[in-house]
Parts: sequence; C-alpha cells; structure tokens
Amino acid sequence: MSTLGPALLTDHYELTMVRAALRDGTADRRCVFEVFSRRLPAGRRYGVVAGTGRLLELIQNFRFDADEVDFLRRTGVVDEFTARWLTDYRFTGDIDGYAEGELFFPGSPILTVSGTFAECVVLETLVLSVLNHDCATAAAAARMVTAARGRTLIEMGSRRAHEEAAVAAARTAYLAGFGFTSNLAAGERYGIPTAGTAAHAFTLLHEDERVAFTSQVATLGKDTTLLVDTYDIGQGIRNAVAVAGPDLRAIRIDSGDLAVMAQQSRDLLDSLGATETKIIVSGDLDEYAIAALAAEPVDMYGAGTAVVTGSGSPTAGLVYKLVEVEGRPVVKRSERKATIGGRKVAVRRHKPTGTATEEVIVPQGVPDRQPNDRLLQRTYVAGGEVATQPTLNESREHLRQCLISIPWEGLKLSAGDPAIPVTVVPAD
Repeated sequence: MSTLGPALLTDHYELTMVRAALRDGTADRRCVFEVFSRRLPAGRRYGVVAGTGRLLELIQNFRFDADEVDFLRRTGVVDEFTARWLTDYRFTGDIDGYAEGELFFPGSPILTVSGTFAECVVLETLVLSVLNHDCATAAAAARMVTAARGRTLIEMGSRRAHEEAAVAAARTAYLAGFGFTSNLAAGERYGIPTAGTAAHAFTLLHEDERVAFTSQVATLGKDTTLLVDTYDIGQGIRNAVAVAGPDLRAIRIDSGDLAVMAQQSRDLLDSLGATETKIIVSGDLDEYAIAALAAEPVDMYGAGTAVVTGSGSPTAGLVYKLVEVEGRPVVKRSERKATIGGRKVAVRRHKPTGTATEEVIVPQGVPDRQPNDRLLQRTYVAGGEVATQPTLNESREHLRQCLISIPWEGLKLSAGDPAIPVTVVPAD
C-alpha cells in the first residue's frame, strides 16, 4: 500500500469544479479565497493560528504524480484534458496570512490564497484539513498552558490519535508552550524536546515494584521519573526513595484523586528527605482539571487525550471561501453563512501599554493606521515561491507575547465574549 502525497488530499468535488471550469473557460480567472471562522468553538474566547508551517511544506510538494492521475482518469473523476492539467499542476499564486502563533477571532482573515480559480480551489481540502486540526489543538493546548500557571507540561497523546495527527498535535502543543512531548517523531521532525516515563507494564513485568524501580534506576540513574501508583501510592513512594535515595528526580501519579494524592505524596516525600523530588501528575487532564490543581504541590502535568482531540473542540470551524473574482468582490448570501466580499486586510489595535483592544478588518483596502497598530497579515508565498518563515521557536514566542497582550478576561476558561472585539469597516 503506497503512501499518498498531498495532492490526493484534494476532494472529489474540487476536481469536479476544476473540470467544469477548464471546459467553460473560467479556470484561469484571477480569484481570491479567504480562510476564516464564523464563530469560535463553544466556550472559547480566542483561536490560535497553527499549522501554517506544515501547510507550506505540503503546498510546495503538491504534485499529481502519474499513478495518481491514472487513478483519477480510470475512476472517471477527471477527463483527459483535466488529467493533463493536473500532470502539469504547480501553485503559482500568492498566499498571505496571520503569523503562526497569532490569535484570531470570528471573521479574522487568517489566510488569503490568490491565483487562478483552478489552482486555488484544488487546495481547499488540504488547507482546511491542516488548519482546522492544528488551530483546534493549539487553542486547547494554549488554554492548558494558561491553566498551568508557569508549571511545565508534557504532551503525551500519541496513543489517542491517528499517527500523523499525533505528530501534528505534538507540534502545536509545543507551539502553545508545552515543554516536552513523548512523541519521538515530533522530536525528530521539529526539534521538540522529548520526555517520558515507564508505564505500569514495566512494573508488572517484574517480581515486585522495588525490583522494577531498581532496574530503571540502574539503567537511567536517579535523574529519572518513577511511576508509583501501580499498586499502593504510599508504598510506591517509599520503594522509590528506598531504591533511588532522596535525590530521585521525580515521581509520577496517573490515577486517583490527584489533588489529594499530590498533597499526601508531597508530605510523604518530604518526610523521607526527598524534598527536591518533583511530582508529575497525568491521567485524562484537560485545562479544567489542570486549573483545579493550581493550589496543589504539582510540579509538572502530563496531558494527552485532551490535547490531540482539541479538548472537546476537534475542529476550529474554519472555512475557505471565494471572496473576489477578477478584482470584483463576490458574496455568499446563504442564511447564517453569508460572507463579506473582497480581499481584506486586518490590524490589531493596542493601548500604549501593549494591551490589545480591537481587531479592525477592512475589505478592499488598507486601514488607517493608528499608533500601536500591528498589521496582521504577512507573506507566505509570492508567485509560487515560499518566503522565508519564522522558526517554530520564534512562532512559540510570538504566541506567548500575543497571550500576554489580550485583556486578562480573555484568558478565562469560562464561556464569554471573544477576548477582543472585531470591527469590519465597510468598503467604500
């Protein structure tokens, strides 16, 4: 079974449109498509732009090879003329958008794709597949980082997602401020620090818990983390300190009432002289569970399922809509799905102190810049050539600064209005 390239992520209906547009002569009309969200997922006060770094690499390699074109021809998806067009496909247009790590709100034009109708429309499913997943997981992870209040988080959700989605989620978690991932593929691809502990299976493999701990410490040294809740947590901690000594780096607790267990474990560790041994907790943690542990003696959190599933919102709800044809604004008027025509430009307004106050979107023009305004779009692709992009660490810092800039109410985990209002200035 072969591994599909990015081109066959194209949806059937996109090629239906290309085929018809090639036949009627509209395929080469210059168009502008925009990616935006009509509303944020329930309970969210901001979105996080993520996945653009991955998306650009996929667009660079977006080619229909001979086998893929043959499949489309044999199955009747395309005719011979369209097949020849696909064989020669290269994206030659422009892509602009919000920086990776930028915050977005309802209506924010986070990505603008310009070019011929045909070359832009075949990218729709690819663009939305990447951005809807990565923006959703990044927003969930960012909320967990806020809830952790400066304590370190480890992403450990690989076993709860598709294998490639797991790597992407590890990347977005790091973008959002997680310190480590347990996903080695993400470590190799993106340079993310990796970390992990032994599972219960390792303890169960051995005759007893102390033998298992002795093996782990003999192999990895005292700078390791021992999982102490396979049997009895209190006895597990005693065994851990007896084997590794009071300078054991950390213990992990993966079950039970974590608030109670964390406090009791801290007291026991201190009584055994292991005052510097850290406590790591895991076990279906989301932003709410992490926030509930804020007052407890927890040093590090391990979060998995909630990260890779977007903590209840597995998609960012982004859409990819045609807004301009040959310089003419076009609009969709469907009830509750209406669009605003024309290419748009956006700025973020700030107080002199740096606090964001408003996002202003102007169709078909450039907004009047005020002091402390920040233009939100940047160039990703020009004439088919990908521009130099920030590193993942630079995007991570950008998001950190963005979260600092919004009013504190915008960081609440409770439902409420978007962190800042969005104003759309009508076109002249």
